[in-house]
Amino acid sequence: MEKEIPDRLMTLGHPQRLALFRLLMRRYPDRLPAGEIAEVLEVKASTLSTYLAALMRAGLVTQERAGTSLLYAVDMKQVQDTFDYLLRDCCRGRPEICSPSPFFAPEGTAPMTTQGPDRKYNVLFICTGNSARSIFAETLLREIAGDRFNAYSAGTKPSSELNPVAVELLRQKGHDIAALRAKNVSEFSGEGAPGLDFVFTVCNQAANEDCPAWDGQPISGHWGMPDPVKATGTEAEKMLAFQQAYGALKHRIEAFTALPIDQLDRISLQAAVDKIAQFAPTQTSPEEDA
Repeated sequence: MEKEIPDRLMTLGHPQRLALFRLLMRRYPDRLPAGEIAEVLEVKASTLSTYLAALMRAGLVTQERAGTSLLYAVDMKQVQDTFDYLLRDCCRGRPEICSPSPFFAPEGTAPMTTQGPDRKYNVLFICTGNSARSIFAETLLREIAGDRFNAYSAGTKPSSELNPVAVELLRQKGHDIAALRAKNVSEFSGEGAPGLDFVFTVCNQAANEDCPAWDGQPISGHWGMPDPVKATGTEAEKMLAFQQAYGALKHRIEAFTALPIDQLDRISLQAAVDKIAQFAPTQTSPEEDA
């Protein structure tokens, strides 16, 4: 470890390698193809290959072959070992010296708390346009567990209006759509914004963006899935894409609301959220979840 840590810090000292590492951290536990990484970071394939090789030599990134594609992901065990070394050795076992955050509490555990019996958890779902997937998620969480959660959604580049097919699907399923509107993520930062306990991205593009850290360090997760707005084919095939996005989000939110949040420390809760992210999209038929 004495040799690995300096190598890793030196590797991350390069701005573009650090940007690549941060992208993979935001998308964890996803494994990203090189082509998508190059497109997001706007670098040439040959340059990206050099950056990836350096991160793999440092033990921070893993490579996996899937068919003809090479997929890359953060090696979270090595990343955790690196942070553990820095906090326990450099901070002499006193992580509060390095960070006042409750995330780094003694023993590595800090329980989630509602700070009072009447306070609900605030959950924000983010997508790029905030016109379909994030709107589905907001509506579903409010419907399934509105007594325990305040559900919000927003877009990094919100559309001027909600997608009409998404709105019609929600109406058909009996959801209250009166208060739904497209919102910008800026509404949820700064003075007067609700304190967030959970932040979920539901599209890859929003997760790829380098957003500022949220106040209070909410638990975060990436629940990416295909954009139904981009579906092609017949009207029935397009509607099926919206049905599938709705169904996948419903299953994930049902799993999320079933978690014993008050009984889990932050590390365990983050692991549970990451596990939900690995749920395969459900092949929902038009009749399902009606």
